[in-house]
Amino acid sequence: MLTQIGQKRESNFSEPIGMLEDCHKRIQYFLRTLVRLAEAGQQRDLKEDERAALQTALRYFREAAPKHTADEEESLFPRLRRIDSPQVQEIFAKVDRLQSDHRHADEQHSAVDAIGSRWLAAGHLDPQEGARLAALLGDLSELYREHIPLEEKEIFPVAKNVLSAPAQESMGQEMAQRRGVVT
Repeated sequence: MLTQIGQKRESNFSEPIGMLEDCHKRIQYFLRTLVRLAEAGQQRDLKEDERAALQTALRYFREAAPKHTADEEESLFPRLRRIDSPQVQEIFAKVDRLQSDHRHADEQHSAVDAIGSRWLAAGHLDPQEGARLAALLGDLSELYREHIPLEEKEIFPVAKNVLSAPAQESMGQEMAQRRGVVT
């Protein structure tokens, strides 16, 4: 992803919730890339730059996105569940829904990856697979259209408010370890 002048700098492991929000921007970017490529690829073979973009987007969802899900499910959500406060109690049902969304998104991304890998290997997209890919990407787009704002407007503000500085630091260290980064 290109950095633009005036763009907010990305967060680091000392700002784990900010990193989760930064990951959402990458999810949206790479999903838009896949949608655009699927639309273009229905009628013709991909150009070389499109092939590279497809490979990059598929790799992002195969390798990086699962770490983001783990950041939420293994680092953020368990910490929230340990806090006994009315503010946190109110969001538990939403956290359960988010975890269900994660499982659904994982299944969809796996199917997208399989179709995308076949597309790269064959050099063209079969019309039936193109239709299946478009449907999968439409489903993912709809899922993220609701999922990301729920996290960013309801879950993350509560987390920033209730998680202590040491809890957030520990969360950031776990996120770094998932990525093989020494902090």
